[in-house]
Amino acid sequence: MNSSEKQAKIMLISSLLIFSTIGIFRNYIPYPSSVIALVRGVVGTLFIIAVMLLKRQKLNIAAIKKNLLLLCISGAFIGFNWILLFESYRYTAISTATLCYYMSPIMVILASPFVLKEKQPARKLICTFVAIIGMVIISGVFEDGFYGIRGIIFGLGAAVLYASAVLMNKFMHGISGLERTLVQIGMAAIAILPYVLFTE
Repeated sequence: MNSSEKQAKIMLISSLLIFSTIGIFRNYIPYPSSVIALVRGVVGTLFIIAVMLLKRQKLNIAAIKKNLLLLCISGAFIGFNWILLFESYRYTAISTATLCYYMSPIMVILASPFVLKEKQPARKLICTFVAIIGMVIISGVFEDGFYGIRGIIFGLGAAVLYASAVLMNKFMHGISGLERTLVQIGMAAIAILPYVLFTE
């Protein structure tokens, strides 16, 4: 295994560990989900700008303009996906909310034949089904039980929005992952701002 593969694995494991703590922290933050999502978008945007400045990486304005519509729509989806996810943590168990949200990769796989015209072999579908069973077993829902239909709906809604954003990414071309993330998170904050001002 070369150094780049090791670095990629470390980054993946780190991101999973960080993501797994969101529900715990959310339950201890006494602010509305929309405000938390807005702050997340602003802080995330500033952080990526700082990373790009440190790396002395310039924005590819032409690539951003070329993909601007998809970036704006997917960014808005990501923003409201955050709100629904945080609301899901409020109204149901963390295990249930996480399980509902983790349906998003399954949704991408099932939608790919229709949206991306990708053929899904039977083996991949079987693996997907096994993954669902595995998620249910390790999620803890058998101990906590399914409760809070409102939270379940919010969690599934967040999964749909995130899966939609992932599928939109497939149609973007000529833009780096860092640039795409910067614009999407920035657009997420911009999309959330009017909602926060109107409701809070």
